[in-house]
Formats: sequence, C-alpha cells, structure tokens
Amino acid sequence: MFLKKNSSSPTVRNVITLNVFSNKNYIFKDDIFQPLNKLTYNTNNFITSYISNKDIITTSVKISRSIPEEDISDILDIKAYEELGLDQANSYVISSYEVENAGEEREYHIFVAEPEELDALYLPIKQETKYIDLILPAPLLYKPLYSKEILNDTDTHCFVYFTQHDASVTIYKDGEYLYSKSIEFSLEQIYDKYCELIGEKTDEQEFFSILEAEGLKTTNNDYQQNFMKIFSEVFITINDIIIYAKRAFNLETIDQMFIGSERGPIIGLDEYSQNYLGLHSSDFNFNYNVNNEEWYTDQLQYLMLLSSFEYMEDEISFVNLTRYPRPPSFINRASGQFIISVFAAISLSLAYPIVYLVGSYINDAKIFALKGEDQKLSKEAKKYKAILGEKKNQIKQLDAKIKNVSTIYSGKTRTLIAIYDQKVNYKLKSGLFHTIAEELTKFEVLVDKLTTDDDTLYISLVSSDDRKFTELIKYISETHFDEIQEIDISRITKDPKNNYYKGILKVAR
Repeated sequence: MFLKKNSSSPTVRNVITLNVFSNKNYIFKDDIFQPLNKLTYNTNNFITSYISNKDIITTSVKISRSIPEEDISDILDIKAYEELGLDQANSYVISSYEVENAGEEREYHIFVAEPEELDALYLPIKQETKYIDLILPAPLLYKPLYSKEILNDTDTHCFVYFTQHDASVTIYKDGEYLYSKSIEFSLEQIYDKYCELIGEKTDEQEFFSILEAEGLKTTNNDYQQNFMKIFSEVFITINDIIIYAKRAFNLETIDQMFIGSERGPIIGLDEYSQNYLGLHSSDFNFNYNVNNEEWYTDQLQYLMLLSSFEYMEDEISFVNLTRYPRPPSFINRASGQFIISVFAAISLSLAYPIVYLVGSYINDAKIFALKGEDQKLSKEAKKYKAILGEKKNQIKQLDAKIKNVSTIYSGKTRTLIAIYDQKVNYKLKSGLFHTIAEELTKFEVLVDKLTTDDDTLYISLVSSDDRKFTELIKYISETHFDEIQEIDISRITKDPKNNYYKGILKVAR
C-alpha cells in the first residue's frame, strides 16, 4: 500500500493536507483519506501544504566539492541572491536540495519564496493549527511517483496540471526534477478567456460543469468552438516550453505526458497533445490504494500525503519552505529548560539533607537485617564445617587404602608384563643360530666348531678365502642389527698344510 505511515515520531498519528488556494483540506486518519471541514490545533496532526509554481522562483547552481559541509548553506544563499537577482535589502525563504551526480562539482536546485507571500497565504491557517510542518514547492510534489515506483524512473515525463490559481508545466528526467514553468492558463484564467471570447459573463458554475463533464467533446457548439481556441493557445505555449527544455537540458524526447486538473480529467486533451506536440498524453489520475468515497480528489492532495510520509522518514533530503514549524517539546524550549532548571535546583537543595537522613535510616535497617542473617548463617556454617571435617577423615582413610591397592596392582602389572614379554616377545637362541647357520652357506664358509655361553655364540669358521669372513660379518651386522649386541672375529689364521683360513666368530645377543 502506497499510503502507509512509517513516521519515526510517536506523536504523529494523522496527516492533514491543505490547499490554501481552494480552501480544501483533507485528513488521513485510520487509513481513510477524507475531506476535513474544520482545522484545529492537535499535536498528533502532521500538517502539509504546497505553494504554487508561480509563487516561487527557482534556479540550479553548482559549487565546488571542496567547500566544507558547514559552509554550504551560506554559499547557496549567496548564490540564490546572485543567480536570481534578489534584492539584497530583503530577506527570503530559501531552501534547496542536492542533485546526485558524478561530476567535479555539486549541483543544487534552489527554491525561493517571499515571506510576505507565505504570510498572506498561511498566517490565517496558523491561527487555527498553531503550526505547519511542511510547505513544499509544487514542482517537487511529483517526486513520490518515482520513489513509490508508480512511474518508471528511467524515462522523461512532462506533467501539465491546471488548478484554480495556477497552471504549470513540470519536467522530470530519470526520476529527478529538471524544470518547471507556470503558464497563464489557470482554470480561473481559462474561464475569463472564455468570457472574453463570447463577449459576456457566463455562469461560472455552468462553465465548469461542462468543462468537467464533457470537456472538448461537448455537444454545445459554442462551448466546443471556444474551448478549441483556448486550448490551442494552451498547447502552443506548452510546445514552446518543451522546445526550450529540450535545448537547455539536452533532452532527446519526452517519453510521456500527464495532463490533469484539480477538478478532474479534461476530456479531449489527448488529441491536442498529439496534434500540437506529437506526444501521447495520459490523464493525471493515479490509483493510490486509499479509502476515499469521493468520485474524484485533487491529485495534488494525494501527492502531499505521499510527500508527508517520505518527509517523516527523511527530512534532510526535502525542500521545506515553512515559516511556521511546530514548537519544540517542553524540554527543548527556553522556558521549559528554565522551569526544569529551577525545579532541579530546588529539588537538589532540599534533597541534600534529606539524602543523608534517609540514608541513615536505610543503613540502620540494613544493619539490623544483616545481623539476623549473620546469626542464621553462622549456625549453618558450623553445621557444614562439622560435615566437611568428617568427610576429610573419610577421604584420608580411603586415600591410604587406594595407595595400598595401587602398590599391589603395580606389582602384579609388572609381573604380567614380564610373563607376556617372555611368552610373546622372547626369541629362541636356536632360531637365531639356525638363521646364521643358513647364512654361512651363502658365503661358502664352513663351521668347524660351535659353542655358546649364555647369550653369546662362538663359531669356529673355515674358508678358502679370508674375504668371505668379512662379507659374512658385514651381512650379519646389517641383517640382524636389531637382534644382536655385538659381532666380531678376533683373528684370522692360515693353515700352512692345506692353505685354508680359520677364525672364531663371536655373536652376542
């Protein structure tokens, strides 16, 4: 739903929109948007209005990005006076907002209104409401159509809107305000031009009834002919504005036109738009998803309502020309701060002795309560100390038993490990001796005699080549490195009778 309040202020419950030119006011309350007959002072109301395009002057300026943020407001005021040729002796209501761009300079749209003009329009209302929260320039009322995604923000749109007081042409590009201009064809002026054409004063109510109901398609020939003349002038003027805007802002085309009035759509204007501008136009009449029993409501009333919701969410990015803001809260007023300060000073002066007196009574009461609690806790402490002493004795006895059992357990564990080692890990001497005997044959070494002494093996070897002994010792050392402690042959002798070499090999495990 487009019309949904997200105000950060808990005091704002209703939104009131004012059209000071037609004296028609609306209130949005309990999700219903309806006419408001009487204005009253109520801090729960957020009050919004707009000032027409012809009652303001605008310009766009660029400033350096190097200017400090705190100086920008003053610079923009100076630029407004320079660019718009304002009278230096007078003061004006000036407000602006920044246009997002990636250029070397920052760009701002500046809107200026005369205080006297604002007072003439809004002081009578301020007498009843006491404040007006937001006064928007009429050209900026169309921005919510893009932020609420009612219109595509990648196109260029032209809005033509007729009110009793003013008629304006406003151009937006890519969802951003670009240019606006008033034209001398407000509904009042159109009525006056019609009377000039027929040379007499016609009934105003009848005139607007026909314009609203039949428009340029009326069956009354006099009305039709004169409407055609008047609106031909209207669209010639609009065409001149569009030509200027295209040239000034490098616009290739206008993608869509929207035409409307505060009295409702005017039938037949689309044909004029196509004939004079070559553009298709649509009625400026959007579905805002709001409860309203009227057959038609001024679209600017809806746009003020949408703008109010967005302003309550983000005040900084809005142009606000109000001179009548709501008074600050009591604690933020000078009088309120004075009263609070006086009250605080009196309270502190009285509180100083009272604090000590009350503190003394409180301390006495705490001491009495703590003494009773201390006696109770002392009894509990003695009880638990006795229990703890008994448990410590039990733990001491159990520790002695555990120590004795642990000693027995350790002895049995060592015995079992030794038995297991003998059963599983012990290797028989005969196994090693058998292995070495097989290896003797590999090196063509014969055994003359073999004896053992505990874990030591003595082998008398005979070979035709003493190098066989060396090869044998090297092989046994490398092969049985993990199984023997020592291997050695003390000396090698040669038998002179038969030329055989003898030696005694010692292998210790």
